[in-house]
Amino acid sequence: MKTLSDLIKNIEILNIVGVQSKQISAICFDSRKVKPDSIFIAQNGTELDGHKYIEQSINGGAVVIVCENIPLNIHTDITYIQVKDSNLALGIIASAFYDEPTSKLKVIGITGTNGKTTTVTLLYNLFMSLGYKVGLISTIINRINYNVLPASHTTPDAIELQYLFAQMVEADCQYVFMEVSSHAIVQHRISGINFFGGIFSNITHDHLDYHKTFAAYRDAKKTFFDLLPATAFCLINIDDKNGLFMAQNTKAKIFTYTINQIASFKASIIENTLEGLLLNINGIDVSTKLVGRFNAYNILAVFATSVICGISKEETLIGISKLDSPDGRFNTFHLRNGSTAIVDYAHTPDALANVLSTIRDIVNNDSKIITVIGCGGNRDKTKRPEMADIADKGSDTVIITTDNPRKEKPEDIISDMLAGITNDDNVLVIQDRASAIKTACHIATSKDIVVIAGKGHETYQEIDGIKHHFDDKEEVLKYC
Repeated sequence: MKTLSDLIKNIEILNIVGVQSKQISAICFDSRKVKPDSIFIAQNGTELDGHKYIEQSINGGAVVIVCENIPLNIHTDITYIQVKDSNLALGIIASAFYDEPTSKLKVIGITGTNGKTTTVTLLYNLFMSLGYKVGLISTIINRINYNVLPASHTTPDAIELQYLFAQMVEADCQYVFMEVSSHAIVQHRISGINFFGGIFSNITHDHLDYHKTFAAYRDAKKTFFDLLPATAFCLINIDDKNGLFMAQNTKAKIFTYTINQIASFKASIIENTLEGLLLNINGIDVSTKLVGRFNAYNILAVFATSVICGISKEETLIGISKLDSPDGRFNTFHLRNGSTAIVDYAHTPDALANVLSTIRDIVNNDSKIITVIGCGGNRDKTKRPEMADIADKGSDTVIITTDNPRKEKPEDIISDMLAGITNDDNVLVIQDRASAIKTACHIATSKDIVVIAGKGHETYQEIDGIKHHFDDKEEVLKYC
């Protein structure tokens, strides 16, 4: 049990009706999960207004209501706390409820369009290999040291996050590496977190279904760095034209990384093959199993973060040389017919362009690239023709198929994609994804590369709102 006055001491309060001496058993924002003696935070969500469920939460046992508008119907035994932004208040209250766990951890967040999952996973694996106790919060999986927890969102809700951090403190974790999505920033899911550092990877076209404009999407990312404390570090990719913009108003200590310019941390690509990269980082050569220019940036961000955290360059690079690609990120398979298949999560225009250009730079001129690609339903429609256009221009053959249609008709998504194709001579449409992968693997010859893009680590396909088991890697293995 926690005393209410302790839980609300760090939030901005506009008005209080009732006493502050109550003992609190739980906090929640879902009225269906209310327990006796709990706080209910009435959030203004993207789809639902929690204020409509205040009475239901009181009937369920809530004794404190945190809200932006105090209701007309007041219960004399209930305490009402009016705040300007209940989403912001939720994270701060959740942090207090779990004894401010991030004050006892070094939490490092990474935001950007591409590279978040790869970078946090590499950091987790590197620091674990160096003997640290580490937490991981990513799109693919959450981890507390070696214990695996399910991951349903890029960034969990504020209560779940603080509970995870509390568990990490209990497990003696020293570092936590987490993806920070633009949605989570705007929705204040990261409020109440004391960040030790923030990393900016890059920003390209994505999530415009939610943010509406690129400027709003970019500004959401920038907010993360604006909120970093003076005790934190800020690591910025300055090869991205928006990199320096991200750091304009930060109080944190700024570090930069680059391949093309002069920065705190710089890498040069010496060799780039399907077997991996040979890099020179700050004057030292290192070989790595990861492939492609885009992974050179990810590796450089990992190196920079490790050194900023006080680990020697030499120890860091030895650890980096042993790292593998994360699940669903440029995973390579050798097929029975001698060709190579690559499964990658590339689901944005920039990510797909990076994968295809990397392959084109590596393979022989007589090798053909066969790309299997779809786009998700109920998401940003404007990128569909762009994705198809990039696939068409970067491949010798393109097979347009389904991704996660969700609640849209697959044929409508495919139609949107086909609008971006200017030359359909080498374009096939095979709606069933398994059949599309099978066709790509069968038409490939010994020197060819089959790229299966968009789903990567996912083990499901969401159709009509129902998730069915489907794994691109399992499909590819049928032809190995």
